[in-house]
Amino acid sequence: MVASMQEEASLRNANDTIDTLYDLSQLLQIGLEKTTLLICVGLIEQGANPDTLAAVIQDLREENEALKLEKSSQSV
Repeated sequence: MVASMQEEASLRNANDTIDTLYDLSQLLQIGLEKTTLLICVGLIEQGANPDTLAAVIQDLREENEALKLEKSSQSV
């Protein structure tokens, strides 16, 4: 019983943390969804380097933008 109460409190705390990170992301106009933030937090907790993770996200955004430009130029 005590363990389940502690687990519930821990889960609420984790949800509050993600909500706070999401609010901060929105204020800074970072553009990450809650699910993406949750994945990033999980990766960092598993030992991923935050700077490297940020660089990968930036690279993916740039690649996505390049693909959008390529697709729009092909449809013209």
